[in-house]
Amino acid sequence: MNFTKHITLTAASALIAGAMAWHPASAAEFTMKIGLGTFKDVQHQWSDWMKEAIEARSKGRIEVKVFTRSQLGNITRMVEGVQLGTIESVVAPMDFFVGIDPKFGVFSIPTLFKNKAAAAKALQDPELNKEIRTIGLDKNVVPVSVFPHSTAHYFAKNPIRRLEDFKGKKMRVNATPAERERMRRLGGTAVPMPLSEVVPGLQRGVIDGTMSGTVVYVVFGFAKVAKTLTVTNDSLILSAGLVSSKWLAKLPADLQKIVIEEGNKLQARTTAFSDKSENFMINKWKSSGGELVELPAADQKILQSKLASVGEDVTKSNPSLNAFYKRVHATGKKY
Repeated sequence: MNFTKHITLTAASALIAGAMAWHPASAAEFTMKIGLGTFKDVQHQWSDWMKEAIEARSKGRIEVKVFTRSQLGNITRMVEGVQLGTIESVVAPMDFFVGIDPKFGVFSIPTLFKNKAAAAKALQDPELNKEIRTIGLDKNVVPVSVFPHSTAHYFAKNPIRRLEDFKGKKMRVNATPAERERMRRLGGTAVPMPLSEVVPGLQRGVIDGTMSGTVVYVVFGFAKVAKTLTVTNDSLILSAGLVSSKWLAKLPADLQKIVIEEGNKLQARTTAFSDKSENFMINKWKSSGGELVELPAADQKILQSKLASVGEDVTKSNPSLNAFYKRVHATGKKY
């Protein structure tokens, strides 16, 4: 081979190699959009882990795209999209899914579990976990993961330091019967409102306060409104990842199995991450000048007493719902 020919072949080989290196990968066979209303929390981490696991195990046949901060619409719209099959997955606190099945609303009942650790164990209880993952199957959704998000704390422009401070306050809720009843018993008014509207609502005086996890207060900038979170430990935020059964039906059996199994496997990992995330955000809230306060002991005792019967009272008119509430409550008592 002469020198000129060698150079020509070498250059051609380099061009081919370069073209192969820069040529975009072939398009995935399926796309899975995961929508959520939050950002930089345990739900966001779950979504990222789902993306990592599904794309790797499917060898790129499924491309997963994560949309935080309600980019696909508020949570109600995202849930509707999942039912219709226009959005493949949504992850949110389970009380947002009460329109699919009232059983999801059970998890917003105050005093349901004695603490977050007990809730985590109850959600992973084999029998209860299996039952939770059947809720909504007849409404075009498949629950693939359930896990604790955080302990819920109260926030108000005029801080809640005594039980009487709840009186007359308009408090944002996610609209489940349990949440409405909780606020009624505490002397406030429940105002349903999407998360994206809460800070503007506080600033305009549409609402006086809300109840959420510390990460929401940190990431969404609540500190520009007020600096105090009130710790009562009466309620938890418990999340679920739902997948559209209409979308799943379009997948080959092997890919359906991957999506469901990876969601199931992430339950324990996400549960463990929840505590790390919550502790980090509590420290972040404090370091930015925020405070966490508790009610006086006498007030705390009264609050627990007021809320103790909410679960029974809001479910008793529906025998099936009441039976489910009792099973969840009994499971929690085991831990």
